[in-house]
Amino acid sequence: MPPKPMVALREYSSTIVDGIRLSDADRRLCAAGQLTERIDIRELARDRLELNAREYVGVVELDACEIRVRPKYLGEELDVLRMAAYATAGDCPSLDAPRTVAHGSPNLRDLVALIVTEHCERLLSHGVRRDYVTFEEDLPAVRGRLLADRQLLRHPGRLDRLACRFDEHESDVPDNRLCAAAADLAARTTRSPTVRARARRVASQFAQFAPTPLGDPRTALAQLDYHRHNEHYRSAHRWAALLLTGGGVKDLFARGPLTSRAFLVDMNRLFESFATRLLIEASTDTGCTVRDQSRERGMLRNELTGLPYSEVRPDLMMSGRRGGAAFRRPVDVKYKLYGSGKKISTADLYQAFLYAHSLAEEPDAEPPTCVLLHPGGPGAPRQSIAVRHRGGGTSARVRSLPLNLPSLLDALTVGGATKQEALTRVWGQALS
Repeated sequence: MPPKPMVALREYSSTIVDGIRLSDADRRLCAAGQLTERIDIRELARDRLELNAREYVGVVELDACEIRVRPKYLGEELDVLRMAAYATAGDCPSLDAPRTVAHGSPNLRDLVALIVTEHCERLLSHGVRRDYVTFEEDLPAVRGRLLADRQLLRHPGRLDRLACRFDEHESDVPDNRLCAAAADLAARTTRSPTVRARARRVASQFAQFAPTPLGDPRTALAQLDYHRHNEHYRSAHRWAALLLTGGGVKDLFARGPLTSRAFLVDMNRLFESFATRLLIEASTDTGCTVRDQSRERGMLRNELTGLPYSEVRPDLMMSGRRGGAAFRRPVDVKYKLYGSGKKISTADLYQAFLYAHSLAEEPDAEPPTCVLLHPGGPGAPRQSIAVRHRGGGTSARVRSLPLNLPSLLDALTVGGATKQEALTRVWGQALS
């Protein structure tokens, strides 16, 4: 069969494509509320298709075409994965898509499927993990512990059926079930014949070790507990979770065609996670701390009742000592491109000024400051906006901190002194 046409657009953009006629299955999928919240796909007259992308990046597989939504402030799909790798593990591996994906440009799901397959192959080569699993069965002879209460209730007076509880050294454990489910999904959804063949081999091997179905991925992921026996599974599980959750969108856990035909990553949440990890790592060995989602309930109060009205919760809170004096500086993370003449929106300024007035503490009688961290192009200038009293004094200020994401990801990937220089530069700008 001839390859399907591929339609590409950037997040937060729109386009109209000619010559695309949706199938009935496509129409049902495009009308699903789970998908329309992330990308609006409308069928127009004369075989035209209107696409309106939002903040989600990834791929939607239709019968009529493949729709790719690419990042607006990054380079390509590989940069999204590098950002995800750093945000979740503190490490930014060098990913080289052409190593096995040789049949056209891979989409985001194909790249994740490739990474999952490689991690699972590595686990298989070293031997899968086994653990003791507790079973309760009725046996003809005692094995492990005899359950006296259950024996009396179910088999009173019988000696040929004994209720027992025992431990078995098994490979059919959640660690392997998660890998088996991810490898199976990779084998069924990736477009690359090479990766699909590798994923099938991996899935068949893991199916022998872990034949029990995974079930709800949310439950399996919540029950994972890492220790010295399964720490080497952590990276494989992170990528498996990303693939199984369709890019991290919670609604994609539901059964149905959307689960296997859409892979969409929320760039707002990803950028916030990336920025959090970046500032926490940059604060290492500085004597300062960075806390995420710091909740402050006493700042907004109902004066009539004396009770808290609402909580103030900045994305990040930097605190420590600078110049011998204590400081606190809130950070508001926005996935918006400010700079190059574009002003910070009034709503974002109001929110940042609230954080500065209610939470910030600066040494040397400086006005309280909030940092607005956002993506920025090469050489993007910083902005500093102040709130002034009518008498002329400054009561608070907001300072933007643009991050040139492609160059920053390159520095984090190189590691060593280059990475440390980038972290030191970001930390210094956040304090200035």
